[in-house]
Amino acid sequence: MTQDLAGFAAERGIKYFMISYTDLFGAQRAKLVPSQAIADMQKEGAGFAGFATWLDLTPAHPDLFAIPDASSVIQLPWKPEVAWVAADCMMEDELVAQAPRVVLKKLVAEAAEHGLRVKTGVEPEFFLISADGDTISDQYDTAEKPCYDQQALMRRYDVIAEICDHMLALGWKPYQNDHEDANGQFEMNWEYDDALKTADKHSFFKFMVKSVAEKHGLRATFMPKPFKGLTGNGCHAHISVWDRDGKINIFADKDMPFGLSAKGKTFLGGIMKHASALAAITNPTVNSYKRINAPRTVSGATWAPNTVTWTGNNRTHMVRVPGPGRFELRLPDGAVNPYLLQAIIIAAGLSGLKSNADPGPHYDIDMYRDGHTVKDAPRLPLNLLDALRAFEQDDVLKTALGSEFSDAYLKLKHDEWNSYCGHFTAWERQTTLDI
Repeated sequence: MTQDLAGFAAERGIKYFMISYTDLFGAQRAKLVPSQAIADMQKEGAGFAGFATWLDLTPAHPDLFAIPDASSVIQLPWKPEVAWVAADCMMEDELVAQAPRVVLKKLVAEAAEHGLRVKTGVEPEFFLISADGDTISDQYDTAEKPCYDQQALMRRYDVIAEICDHMLALGWKPYQNDHEDANGQFEMNWEYDDALKTADKHSFFKFMVKSVAEKHGLRATFMPKPFKGLTGNGCHAHISVWDRDGKINIFADKDMPFGLSAKGKTFLGGIMKHASALAAITNPTVNSYKRINAPRTVSGATWAPNTVTWTGNNRTHMVRVPGPGRFELRLPDGAVNPYLLQAIIIAAGLSGLKSNADPGPHYDIDMYRDGHTVKDAPRLPLNLLDALRAFEQDDVLKTALGSEFSDAYLKLKHDEWNSYCGHFTAWERQTTLDI
């Protein structure tokens, strides 16, 4: 039964709703709607000029209407007179097929047709930096190995605890927060959920972290590699697949190696088979490839993969199986679009199930030290252009995500790459000025 947002407003004392959608580049777009108007907006949607955001539209296109999905509504814990609600994009009474949340919902429905529910958890990492974006905000956070640094964590207690308090109030069941492997870097974890719910929460989480950081005079960034020499921002995804009722984990089989069932292995096989194309979505920026192809960091490890391999409980591979009935994809970074992350996981995994894909052999080695001994595992793309080309050549994934989305994404991302190539950098002047 669809929730009445006007009733929600009256019950909770909501004055305004943020009707929000996420565009192809992961930017969150919103209109602030007074609660007196929300009933009409729930039926008709909030109007946007689609060309003004990162969608493949022109100024001549008709209005894009963001229809709020009332099941996603969240009252802002730090500003309770406002509620945020995720929206689905429509144009001339048709869903906008390139819109990321629409893409994900289509794949969730396809999985349901096969009697499957994909459940995921994400581990978003972020830096707390100065308001001007130039430096790490904590001048004392200088340890060579800062991961789990107790003092550094407590110096940012006010920010981290406020965010965690909000997640507790929202019923997300957060279970741990830590200082991560780079100076000024943090990670916060909450309980896994159905893929669409996780995507909505992930989207809101980024908004919440940035808002709370700004409240404290800081800036939060999920940029994959904001600082040379430091570990970058990952966004690891833990994946399991359940029956239609969400009661039985069909990835779990205690009699199989790693506790991963035959279906779990073929789903993983799809991830491995499409890994290079996957990177165009999971690692969507020029900067992303400075994380997954980085040299050793100050702490001693990048904690990011650069080769398509899988393993048991070993963090040096692209995929690890840390426990029975699930696996962790360590490829995505902080720039990943929350909706497209879930969509590409489902698309690749369903492809693996359909084709009975073999994930190939697992490796127990330290890939950072002994990866050179693995001769037949493909390397991940070296840059965004290589990833886009891999995605262009992957007809299975493009079809699964939809041609309208795939064409739009490739067009805009190629434009982004061309813009980057036209930009002159300090490195070029430093290395070639005297030639």
